[in-house]
Amino acid sequence: MDTSRSPKSFVHIQASIALIDNKIILGIDPGTQLLGFGVIRALGNKAEYVDMGILDLRREKDPYTKLSAIYECISEVCKSYHPDYLAIESPFYGKNAQVVLKLGRAQGAAMIAALEQGVASVTEYAPRKAKEAIVGNGAASKEQVQLMLEKTLGVKLQPEHLDATDALAIALCHYFELKKPVSAAGGRGGWAAFLKDHPERIK
Repeated sequence: MDTSRSPKSFVHIQASIALIDNKIILGIDPGTQLLGFGVIRALGNKAEYVDMGILDLRREKDPYTKLSAIYECISEVCKSYHPDYLAIESPFYGKNAQVVLKLGRAQGAAMIAALEQGVASVTEYAPRKAKEAIVGNGAASKEQVQLMLEKTLGVKLQPEHLDATDALAIALCHYFELKKPVSAAGGRGGWAAFLKDHPERIK
């Protein structure tokens, strides 16, 4: 392909893709009743569905036992898929203070589990961010998100996975963010400067 007349960002995009190629992204929608997780793999210029699931905590009454279960669940997911990146939904601050506190604890338990299993980075996304990235509407329903995920990833998701769609959307949202040109992400001096400043990103 002749790139001599292509925008400079083309090189940045291709280099960004090369850096994340074959990387695993774990998305988590934390909750103290239902916790969803979604796993995707970056393959060149596309994302591949790996797995998704739900941790159902509705029958457990003790809040600390719930946190332990979240920690154990995410630890096992990380041991199975060895994610490079964790993308997790941040608590919605418009909710009741007690709800935010509980969600923050769930989020923290999931983060610690992933970090202890070797996840290289953690990124938080506001609840509307992933839906906007996938559907174009931050208020999209779970059904709408699932439909777009199926089209984007080329898979048929089962009805029982509906409560995990937000987690998968968060993972895919992070994939899109990683693909952005370095200049758009605030890189100084272009791609060469980024590589000079972050040699650990090259393997």
